[in-house]
Amino acid sequence: MKAFLILEDGTVFTGTSIGSTKDMISEIVFNTSMTGYLEVLTDPSYAGQAVVMTYPLIGNYGITPDMESRKAWPDGYIVRELSRMPSNFRCEGTIQDFLKEQDIPGIAGIDTRALTKILREKGTMNGMITTNENYNLDEILPKLKAYTVGDVVSKVTCDEKYVLEGNGPKVALMDFGAKKNIAKSLNERGCEVTVYPAGTKAEEIIAANPDGIMLSNGPGDPETCVSIIEEIKKLYNTDIPIFAICLGHQLMALANGAKTYKLKYGHRGGNHPVKDLTNNRVYISSQNHGYAVDGTTIDPAIAKEAFINVNDGTNEGLAYEGKNIFTVQFHPEACPGPQDSGYLFDRFMDMMKGAK
Repeated sequence: MKAFLILEDGTVFTGTSIGSTKDMISEIVFNTSMTGYLEVLTDPSYAGQAVVMTYPLIGNYGITPDMESRKAWPDGYIVRELSRMPSNFRCEGTIQDFLKEQDIPGIAGIDTRALTKILREKGTMNGMITTNENYNLDEILPKLKAYTVGDVVSKVTCDEKYVLEGNGPKVALMDFGAKKNIAKSLNERGCEVTVYPAGTKAEEIIAANPDGIMLSNGPGDPETCVSIIEEIKKLYNTDIPIFAICLGHQLMALANGAKTYKLKYGHRGGNHPVKDLTNNRVYISSQNHGYAVDGTTIDPAIAKEAFINVNDGTNEGLAYEGKNIFTVQFHPEACPGPQDSGYLFDRFMDMMKGAK
C-alpha cells in the first residue's frame, strides 16, 4: 500500500505503508543511530514525535528483548528500507509486526537522507503520514502548522509507585518518562529503587527519607512542566544528593532560574561527543532531546557548566555549587562507547555514601 509523508513546508515523500494504516500528525525528528532501533522505539522521550532513522537499513536483527519501557511511544516511524528477513539468535519477530501490534503508522522506501537534510536546513517541523492517495494539501497544511506536542510527560509516567529491591542506598527515581536502564543501572549497583509518578509531591519523596534522588529523562518542552518544576525547587532545598538526566537536567536548571530553548533539529543519536570540563576528557554519548539549557542564563553562584557538546558547544551538564547535585543532558545509561559515561552512576553512588 502506498503511503505519503507530508511536511508542513509542502514537501511530499511517497513510499510504502508499514505498521498501522491510520493517519498521523506529529513533529518529525531524526535519529542517526546505526543500531538500537528497538531502544529508540520504546524510549518514552519520543512521545509526541515521529522518528526518521537516517541509517538506511532498519530491522535486520528483528525484535529482541531490549525494550526500554512497556511499549513503543513514537507517533510514527520513517525508514529507507525495512529488513524482510531478520536474523539474530534473540529475534522474536519482525519490526513490521511490532509496529502493527503497537498501532504505529510508518512509511518505508523514501529518501531519508534527503528528508534529514530538509530537517537540518529548515529545522524540525511537523508532518503527516497518510495512506489516502486523494489527500488535499490545502486542508492538511493548516493542521500541520497548528500541531503542538503538548503535555506528554503525564502520558508516559508510571501510574503508581513501585520498588526494585536492593540492599544498598535507597534511591527515589522520579519517572518523567524514564528509560528502564536508568533504574536497572542503579539496581545493579545495589540500590533499592523506588520509582515515583511524575506528579508526586516533593513532601512524599522527602518523607520517605531516600539516600538519593534521580530525576529521569522524558519528552516534550521542559517549560510546560510548571507544577513539576515547583516540586523540584523543594527537592533542591534539601540536602539529599540528586542526579538528573536529560529532561530532569533541564527541569532542575529551570527550577533555579536558568532558561531553556528549542534546538534547530535536536540531538538524537548514539555518537555525540561531550567534554567533561573537570578533566577535558571527551566521551561518546547517546542523546535524545530537542531542547537545551542556555548556559549563559545560569547564575554562577548556583551552578557551573560541567559538560559541553563538542559539536556545537551547547550545555551538556551542570554541577551545583554547595550542593550534592549534578545533572547531565545526555544518557549515561544508554551504553554508547559502550560504557564511556557509566562512571556517572558511580559518582552518584559515592555522593550518596559521602552524604551519610
